[in-house]
Amino acid sequence: MDAEIRITAEPVDNERCKFVISERVHEGLRRFTSRADAAGSPLAEALFDLPGVGVTEVVVSGNIVTVVKGNATPWQAVGRSVGTAIRQSLQGASPAVAARAQTPPLDTPGDDTLYDRVARIFESHVNPMVGRHGGHVELIDVQDAVVLLRMGGGCQGCGMADVTLRQGIEGLLGQHVPEVRGIMDITDHTAGANPYFQGAKK
Repeated sequence: MDAEIRITAEPVDNERCKFVISERVHEGLRRFTSRADAAGSPLAEALFDLPGVGVTEVVVSGNIVTVVKGNATPWQAVGRSVGTAIRQSLQGASPAVAARAQTPPLDTPGDDTLYDRVARIFESHVNPMVGRHGGHVELIDVQDAVVLLRMGGGCQGCGMADVTLRQGIEGLLGQHVPEVRGIMDITDHTAGANPYFQGAKK
């Protein structure tokens, strides 16, 4: 990583913000849900240690770092400190994100099994649902029981995309594949050209 790392903050809501990095951060996907979980990964450690932010979850995938916080402080107030922590960890001597070492418990389905089950739900439920509005959802991967997906067609750039994600897709997966621990949307919604719902104008 060089000194010209560029970071763009894309708030999803007051709790969740995607930070898009100009360099790849990690191959694959890593999800951290606590400071203890972040041990050995300087980027996640730094984010959990930020004062006044209240980070509760960090998801790293490719060049995207999604940060979830548990307080009401707006992202405009804490985004710069989050970006600085990310940049400093990427410029350190150690890898910013350690490779996964843990294995799932014996009674937990593996990621390959979950991928097959999630793919069937996408085919039978998710895409028929969003297809009625000209959209499409692509299943990218399942890692550490977290579903990685990308929205396309009418879903890309849609003002209701997060509602579709949280109330529609997440609800279906919770009903049919309860072992899934979360979902991660890697869509570049700024590139969407034909949303099927427009965001409310103020």
